[in-house]
Amino acid sequence: MYITGWTVALSALGAVPALWVQDRLFAWAWVLGVIALACLDAAFAPKPGSLGVRRSAPRAVRLTESTAVEVEVVNLGGRRVSGAVRDAWQPSAGATGNRHRLRLAPGEATVCVTPMRPTRRGDRRADVVTVRTAGPLRLAGRQRSVAAPATLRVLPEFASRKHLPSRLARLREIDGQTAVQLKGAGSEFDSLREYVIGDDVRTIDWRASARRAEVLVKTYRPERDRRVMTVLDTSRLSAARVGDAPRLDASIEATLLLSALASKAGDRVQVSAFDRVERARAIGVSGPAMMPALADALATVEPALVEPDWPAVARLVQSRLSQRSLVVLMTTLDASAIDGGLLDAVAAIAHTHAVVIASVDDPEVRSLERGRDDVHDLYAAGAAARGSLEQDAVAARVRELGADVLTAMPDDLAPAVADRYLDLKASGKL
Repeated sequence: MYITGWTVALSALGAVPALWVQDRLFAWAWVLGVIALACLDAAFAPKPGSLGVRRSAPRAVRLTESTAVEVEVVNLGGRRVSGAVRDAWQPSAGATGNRHRLRLAPGEATVCVTPMRPTRRGDRRADVVTVRTAGPLRLAGRQRSVAAPATLRVLPEFASRKHLPSRLARLREIDGQTAVQLKGAGSEFDSLREYVIGDDVRTIDWRASARRAEVLVKTYRPERDRRVMTVLDTSRLSAARVGDAPRLDASIEATLLLSALASKAGDRVQVSAFDRVERARAIGVSGPAMMPALADALATVEPALVEPDWPAVARLVQSRLSQRSLVVLMTTLDASAIDGGLLDAVAAIAHTHAVVIASVDDPEVRSLERGRDDVHDLYAAGAAARGSLEQDAVAARVRELGADVLTAMPDDLAPAVADRYLDLKASGKL
């Protein structure tokens, strides 16, 4: 049972004659009469169980994009129903306007649409659907909550896709529209063409020239079908907030951009989210289905408050890659990484593969380093500078092992990783 604002208003209205009569018995009689009238009104209200409820939600939506959920309500009883429906969701699902008025004749159905704009990625789960039926006097009514399970998967935003066209243009400059003439590391045979003055005579294909009775030269292009594996560190350091989002979200953005670029370049992409166990993976998918599968796999990845198992990461990489590949470790360069086994893992992986470590810088730390206003700011600047020196020392030791290190602000990490991938392509190291 519930009461409406009319019940409260009717109770307050009794204050006028009560002040005139000035009798406590009259006041109690008025209040009890209103309560009895409300209970009687609720008793005559249609049963909420006479309403059938069904909720339908889209399977997935990208973060910051809008969608809508539909709740279908059917009057299965023999009385006209007036009331309301509340479509409840998690707060992070961003449901707005989720209260809907109802007026249904017997056998009639209606669809209530709830707009949604999620504020966090992951699986957003629905709560119950609450149905209210009002009594004839609109003083009170009946209420019932109905379980109508639904889940909306919120995919990563992929805001870094705005950098993809410019990187694809550079990729075409590297490999695509014009073939290179000389064979070298990281290149493969492309086609034959007629010899022109200025071509290197070492590229002449004498057998083809003899068959065609004209001089033909070989052309090459950057090698395709390479392997690119990205490992996202989902341990405790990835939970730290950098700006308005966890550090892990910036790593996911960089992973999505790199995967999209490598897929367009004809390389095979693998992604694994790992701390002490593998939390998610995307492997064995190529073509147009690769990016949806990757976004779906990374949507539910959350940081775990544990230390990373770097020896297990090295074993994972070595078990999945049988030829020289590019391995990108999305992690945090921290002094604790040395004791955690990061250097040993990098040394083991770099022995066979090209390794890039991508780390997110904290803008707040950079701003603290510039503080000089008072003693408090000076101490904070000293602590921030000390942390930066330790990070630089770890980066230097990693570079000594043959790996590459990238550090950038959250919005700059994705294009920086993509540019480093293109540099490796252009130099023939991948």
